[in-house]
Amino acid sequence: MIDTKRRTLLKGSLSAGALGAAMGAGLLTPGSLLAAWNAGAFSAKDPATALKALLGTDLHEPSDALHIRAPEIAENAAKVRITVETEIEGVKTITIVAPGNQVPLIATFELGDKADAFVVAEIKMAQTGDVVAIAQTADALYSAAKPVQVSEAGC
Repeated sequence: MIDTKRRTLLKGSLSAGALGAAMGAGLLTPGSLLAAWNAGAFSAKDPATALKALLGTDLHEPSDALHIRAPEIAENAAKVRITVETEIEGVKTITIVAPGNQVPLIATFELGDKADAFVVAEIKMAQTGDVVAIAQTADALYSAAKPVQVSEAGC
């Protein structure tokens, strides 16, 4: 038991040391880590603006091949666990939106070219409403929505 704790401590120390050395040498900067951050999309106050900034359009078609699993009633709106999966071929990204939130864009996951895309996330919801998942392929955007009732606001 003591050996595993010591090994974990040593691994963590070595990782932190390597990261610190890389930052000190200028090989890794905080700005380069956030280069992929889309500030316009993640600060947009409505879903359409967020999707246009993130994906180039807000036009998406509903699809039965995109599935969202979420509780019908979320007792803790600060931690609503959802799963999104699809059989759509060539999904590059999966984006999650909660239109009732002050900032509706929750997350976007870049997957590459996956045949069976699958993501799990815990999200916050400000109020009862839909959780919308959008799967992006090279040709189109597909969506699915699931209503979730919240008992207390999480945002």
